Amino acid sequence: MMSLGSKIAWDDTVLPFQLDRSDIRGRVVRLDGVLDEILAQHDYPPAIENLVAEAAILTALIGPAIKLRWKLSLQIRGDGPARLVATDYYAPEGEGAPGRIRAFASFDPERLNQTSDPFEQIGRGYFAVLMDQGKDTTPYSGLTPIAGTALADCAQAYFAQSEQLPTRFALTFEKESTGWRAGGVMLQKMPGLPPRLTEEGGSGESGLLAPQDLFADKDELEDWSRVNNLLLTIHEDELIGPAIQPTEMLARLFHEEGPRVFDPQPVKFGCTCSRERVQESLSIYSRKDIASMTTERGVVTADCQFCGAHYEFDPDTLGFEAGEGKFDDR
Repeated sequence: MMSLGSKIAWDDTVLPFQLDRSDIRGRVVRLDGVLDEILAQHDYPPAIENLVAEAAILTALIGPAIKLRWKLSLQIRGDGPARLVATDYYAPEGEGAPGRIRAFASFDPERLNQTSDPFEQIGRGYFAVLMDQGKDTTPYSGLTPIAGTALADCAQAYFAQSEQLPTRFALTFEKESTGWRAGGVMLQKMPGLPPRLTEEGGSGESGLLAPQDLFADKDELEDWSRVNNLLLTIHEDELIGPAIQPTEMLARLFHEEGPRVFDPQPVKFGCTCSRERVQESLSIYSRKDIASMTTERGVVTADCQFCGAHYEFDPDTLGFEAGEGKFDDR
């Protein structure tokens, strides 16, 4: 545990904290160099950059908040021009090691409207959280419809509906001449008594559960409302710095709530693609499938959507029939 007066380099760092008076936990994130590296892998138009930036901040806040052994992913899919935004958070490989984040987007440039709000480019679809705890475990997935006016609203709806945990996000980001600066805060009510739910559904959009539906008593709801009102007073320069440290921001914002901070967690850009992993992923295809993927140069190519790495393979080494002789695509 750290004192609120501690000073460290905060770029690309997640700081866990707790508000003792209101029994609320949270995370503060600064995501600067990581976001630069994520977006440098692609030449996205501004609307898509904004969606990827917001999704990356949410991933940096949600990933370390879960007892994660391997990977947490966010997927935002819609029927609009922004078809897919996908992110991954990989848990640290050891104590003091950084978590790793990567992200990419798929979009239809001909349908994209640069004058509209980026969130509106998603259209109708769903917001999904996927967790893979590694070998010999069953992956988890939970999803909610696209709702609200931002990806943060979708994440709040997911936690209310799927986890029944009141959750609130405050995010901001901007692209400066020197690169991206981004930051965010996540608040979450610590688990306690089960909420009092009704058969009529929630008070959120389309009948989804909302945070106010999830409290067991009036006092808990009052605590949550008070802390949320404090969060509404936060300024963008407090979220992204660099002049204001996260510890200073927490002390300013929540000094009457008994804030405590814990050891910060570094994050970095990281992609797990490799020649071996790509080759393994192609092992599900037949000789005929591999033949159809082979270029005129006689190779099979694959590009990583996250980091842009390019791989080329001899088709005779691919597929579940590899090693059974030369390919014949007749």
